[in-house]
Amino acid sequence: LKLRPISFSNNSCYMPPLRCPAIARLEPRDGHPEGYLIHGGRTPNNELSAALYLLSVDSRGCNRKLILRCQEKELAGELPGGRYGHTASMVYSRGKRACVLFGGRSYQPPSQRTTETWNSMVDCPPKVFLVDLEYGCCSAHHLPELVDGQSFHLALSKGDSIYLLGGHTLSSDSRPPRLYRLRVELLLGSPKLSCEVLNDGLSITSTIATHVGSGHEYVILGGYQADQQKQLQCFSVVLDDTGIRIDPREAPPWGADICGSRTWFGGSLGRGCALIAIPAEGNHPAPADAFYLYQVSFEREGGSGSGEEMLQGQSQESTDMEDSTPLEDSEELYFGREPHELEMMDSDGDGYNEDDEEDESQTGYWIRCCVGCQVDINTWEPFYSTELTRPAMIFCSRGEGGHWVHAQCME
Repeated sequence: LKLRPISFSNNSCYMPPLRCPAIARLEPRDGHPEGYLIHGGRTPNNELSAALYLLSVDSRGCNRKLILRCQEKELAGELPGGRYGHTASMVYSRGKRACVLFGGRSYQPPSQRTTETWNSMVDCPPKVFLVDLEYGCCSAHHLPELVDGQSFHLALSKGDSIYLLGGHTLSSDSRPPRLYRLRVELLLGSPKLSCEVLNDGLSITSTIATHVGSGHEYVILGGYQADQQKQLQCFSVVLDDTGIRIDPREAPPWGADICGSRTWFGGSLGRGCALIAIPAEGNHPAPADAFYLYQVSFEREGGSGSGEEMLQGQSQESTDMEDSTPLEDSEELYFGREPHELEMMDSDGDGYNEDDEEDESQTGYWIRCCVGCQVDINTWEPFYSTELTRPAMIFCSRGEGGHWVHAQCME
């Protein structure tokens, strides 16, 4: 597992640390690079975001430096409120594309709150939100087949269809084996949405889907089948012109640490690989918020899962057990590279290269950020549970072009 330096361009907006947002990958097209749409999520102050961000590659060289650009999309129309645990998917129809948001949880409406239920979470209404990325128009659609809200489900898309699999309904505290096919036709004028209820769904939440092969084939792993009861079985999912096919497949030989842990989470690494994190329970020398990382690999064609490779590290996931924390796993973002860049990355070894750190706008990024900076990384204590092992950086717009400062140094 190789970690590469990363930074944001000076024209990026500030995106707070978000927990359980909805993420959709944008395919490269019309000269635009690969990117990700990020909507919603919980902030470190337990507020729910309603913003939609576009994260894309601003520039990158053949060395290890990668610069991203973050933009907040302005939306108009019927807007989805702040939420987390929902899904975002891209659909393509008649030469156009749109983003579909569905599900999630939010705080109870203020008019229904009491002192005892002030911070209670409720299912969002089962509406489907369609976002036109070109014009920023958003519309809400109610389909009679969608009767219950659901969160932490899986959404897989192909063309103009989205398959919604599993999920948890908070009102009934259940995980029914649901499977919906949502079809979106981007007609001239107004879109047409339809929903079909399919059989042979899975009772699962917070699962991970990793892409294998060259078509629309996935391996889903991880997640929960009951409260704090992990789903150790794996499944193969194939999307084709006839629909969806789900088959059980042999799971990797989970180690004793994974089987014995109460919680686990992670994300896809692409190419049939996934990253799984479990808390380092019972290891007194390790920090209280330490996690062990496992890389799980699957063969691309008809093979069974391979063994696990344990890697040490830490996670941005909070250890707070409130609000069904075991169901709230983080997401991994992956920006693809060109084949010649991958070859150079593999050949340059793990040695330090001072050119990797040469960026006059980011010099001393983690040590000093402004004239009055007093942050000492040896004695630093985090403000947020999502800060990992370094202080959180916040973009300040003061001055020419703005600059990055530590959270502790902001007024």
